[in-house]
Amino acid sequence: MELLLARRGYSDEATEGDLFDMTDPEAPEFLCYTLEDPVREPGVKIPGKTAIPAGRYRVVLTLSPRFGVWMPLLLDVPGFDGIRIHWGNSAKDTKGCILVGDEPTGSRDNWVGKSRVAYERLFERINAALRRGEQVWLTVHNGPQVQE
Repeated sequence: MELLLARRGYSDEATEGDLFDMTDPEAPEFLCYTLEDPVREPGVKIPGKTAIPAGRYRVVLTLSPRFGVWMPLLLDVPGFDGIRIHWGNSAKDTKGCILVGDEPTGSRDNWVGKSRVAYERLFERINAALRRGEQVWLTVHNGPQVQE
């Protein structure tokens, strides 16, 4: 399974994006919206307040010590440990992780809604792919960085 996180909105507080299933590159499937901490200049990292670097990461499911449930974990993220995909509504709900939601930011900048619904659906999709013996990969792509 190939996932793509296309970052599209940047502010001093958060980074907005869209998550796609790219398994069939001829027909990308929109899955949900994303929210992360701010993207910073290369080499600049504020612990718990910086988005992960753009790149390609393997995704596995492991038991989260913080949440106490099985969750997607990104492997081998340079300079980061314990990066997960999980629910949450604002950058205050993440410490470098990727939040997902079905409701985009719109007039409420730096916010995603219906997060648990989007997360459960995404978790089931990832879990099903792994049960079929597939590897799951997430590519994070930075779009133009226009500060809002």
